[in-house]
Amino acid sequence: MAQLIGFVAFQVRVIHGLRVLAGASPVAGSGEPAFAVPTYPGMHRPAHFVAHSLGWRPWVPPAENLTQEQRAALIKPEREKSEYFRLLARDPRALRARTLTDLDIFYNTEGGLGRAERELAATVASRLNGCVYCASVHAGRAIQESQREADIHRLLDEGVAADLGSPQWNALRDAARALTNTPVTFDAGHVAALRAVGFGDLAVVDAINSTAFFQWANRLMLGLGEPELRRRFR
Repeated sequence: MAQLIGFVAFQVRVIHGLRVLAGASPVAGSGEPAFAVPTYPGMHRPAHFVAHSLGWRPWVPPAENLTQEQRAALIKPEREKSEYFRLLARDPRALRARTLTDLDIFYNTEGGLGRAERELAATVASRLNGCVYCASVHAGRAIQESQREADIHRLLDEGVAADLGSPQWNALRDAARALTNTPVTFDAGHVAALRAVGFGDLAVVDAINSTAFFQWANRLMLGLGEPELRRRFR
């Protein structure tokens, strides 16, 4: 169920974003739904958004003694050490499809957005959705790729309205924020703003895909467990 919800959230945003890019007429929107994330006591939870690594504790038992199909679905063998990926390995076909989608969106950089901007879109989506774990991972990667630590920390500390220090990053922030908020708030104005600061259509597609994918990722992380501070950061 978590995979289905996450995938639909990703898919709806890709479809809407590409329709806007192609000049399609707007679709009427609705209100913004919200829900309370379930939690449990006794953990060292992060008190705010961070750019350093976090642990993650699942609410559903991960798979143990993985089958050959489950190991193959991980794509990267080192992920077998991760409780998160062993949990997703309970549905190996969904995990394999999701992982291949993830790697293609974020690491196939022939044309379009650079790695730093893809990670920025992921961080904006995660910050707005309240996914502390995903924000920590992708904020760290955005810093590593861009060396713009102050801008990323401003995003984490101040939220998705923060000035990110350049017209390009601010336009990308606005587009990612709109598409995350609810798909129909992303419109032709966001595409025009991205084009105005030098992003071509391939870059806009990458921005749409990077943002949309994190509707999927955030819902898995938020719906199946919660982050915990690693011992050295407590």
